[in-house]
Amino acid sequence: MKKLITIVFITLCCSLNLNAQADKGDFEIGTGLGLNISNVVVGSDSNNGTRSKTGFNLGVSGEYYFSDRWGIKAKLIYDSKGWGDGFFDNELTNESYITDFNVTYLTVPVMANWHFGSTRKWYLNFGPYIGFLLNAEEDRGGTDVKDAFNSTDFGIALGVGYKFNVGENTKLFVEYDAQSGLSDVFSNNLGSSVRNGRSSFNIGVILNNL
Repeated sequence: MKKLITIVFITLCCSLNLNAQADKGDFEIGTGLGLNISNVVVGSDSNNGTRSKTGFNLGVSGEYYFSDRWGIKAKLIYDSKGWGDGFFDNELTNESYITDFNVTYLTVPVMANWHFGSTRKWYLNFGPYIGFLLNAEEDRGGTDVKDAFNSTDFGIALGVGYKFNVGENTKLFVEYDAQSGLSDVFSNNLGSSVRNGRSSFNIGVILNNL
């Protein structure tokens, strides 16, 4: 009986390991959500950043596998960004004060995705992103400041994650995801450039072999 149990256990483990690996031509879709920590960097010094603020993201993804190790992955993310303790000059009321800025983008990263480890459960992705501005406001007075921002944001995305099998074609994932902006967020900035920075911790579900 002990030998039978051992054989069944080994067979089950091998089956899970095989299911964890995708093959050339496979396609996966996923959905997830996460906690964002964002700020902006002023000028060329990456250490010259503002106070961070928290937000959230909600997204869907699709990945095509060129092999069991490499794929191309694209995401569509509702991305809450911004920063804390920013300076705002309200021209309507002639007031100047410190406030938080809430900025939301529809972000589209397109990344190479490398799957590693013996069962390919780990993955590392990297590539460019473009963000389309949805809204922007300062928090203290609730003033809409969208007109002061560029309508698009460009940068580099990077992420690392791990997938868990929960069914024949279903996986859960946890990941760390980061974005570093390369373009100025403001449309008429006469001073140093101001660039987005965002890190997030995400969880979600992946469906494969559909």
